[in-house]
Amino acid sequence: MRSPDQLRPKRCADPVFQIREQRERDWRFNRDLYFAVGEQWNWIDKRPWTDEQWKEYASAPELRTFAAYYGDVLAGYYELRCDAEGGVEIAYFGLLPEFIGRGLGGPLLTSAIEEAWRMSPKRAWVHTCNHDHPKALANYQARGMVIYKVEETAG
Repeated sequence: MRSPDQLRPKRCADPVFQIREQRERDWRFNRDLYFAVGEQWNWIDKRPWTDEQWKEYASAPELRTFAAYYGDVLAGYYELRCDAEGGVEIAYFGLLPEFIGRGLGGPLLTSAIEEAWRMSPKRAWVHTCNHDHPKALANYQARGMVIYKVEETAG
């Protein structure tokens, strides 16, 4: 997405759905949500990381973490990371299994994109692959993101 004008927002009418930035950095929060959200999609890139690697990752100044709550219950999260080219990547994004299918993915992604644009980047972007929710790409496109590049890897 190269302009905030491309965003086609989806809002949640339920006032108990709230998204807040995690201002107190806690690497365990990032690690635990990575595992909890990514388990069903077989996210594996950070599984072998040590506690020290998680601490370094989560304390990086270019990373911001946001948590979604349904009432007082943690429902999902996203991470935004500034890249070296002046963009903001939605680095990780997702809902906990018990909140999938409730219409919260669109509002969560809307929040991620809006927060990304508040950081004044040249672009807001995300990677997706076949290790994400089957409707992830459709959600990204419904919010106004466009495919920039497709890569295929073996096995």
